[in-house]
Amino acid sequence: MSASGSAADGLLLCDKPAGITSHDVVLQARRRLGRGVKVGHAGTLDPFATGLLILLVGRATRVQRFVMSLPKRYIVTARFGAISTTGDPEGELTETGVIPEGDLNLPTGVIRQRPPAYSAVKIGGQRAYKLARAGETFELPEREVAVYRFEETRREGAERDFVIECSSGTYVRSLIGDLGDAYCTALRRTRIGDFDVEEADAERLLPLEQALRHIPVNG
Repeated sequence: MSASGSAADGLLLCDKPAGITSHDVVLQARRRLGRGVKVGHAGTLDPFATGLLILLVGRATRVQRFVMSLPKRYIVTARFGAISTTGDPEGELTETGVIPEGDLNLPTGVIRQRPPAYSAVKIGGQRAYKLARAGETFELPEREVAVYRFEETRREGAERDFVIECSSGTYVRSLIGDLGDAYCTALRRTRIGDFDVEEADAERLLPLEQALRHIPVNG
């Protein structure tokens, strides 16, 4: 796919596979679209995570903050009885053997949450995950986020699956870690606002005017 001028303005809905970064997806799109076309993303996914990643092309990069502010939906698999330094399979694991029985208290509404140390939050101009990898000790401030839905959908041994719908800025890894000795083994983003991963097609550029219908831009 190649484009130039106004034809290169719009959104690309991508289904990111596991094992690559969100920036890798951006680079792939830049190669397809051709040199000189501006491409960015609206909300990163961790390398182990999969699912909907919205790329902004050309003039669409100007609405990045509006797309990033849209609510998200995730499907999560959590493993109990162990903790991870990163909250996911890529961290250092410590087995605790503490596996809960029965139903869990799954918080919804406005909650206070502390972002994980291995996150993209900036501290003094540097990403928290870079400081954490360098062995720096720090504590990120709590923030308010909204959880609209937190539902368990499967329970098998030490594993449980959840569907989580939440506001922008919510860290799913923290939600899972706060349930006890647990970490995310799989994380898939299925929806951002009215955009669904089922509609993902990295070769189809949604025209900017069409995409803006799904994005509230007043306020």
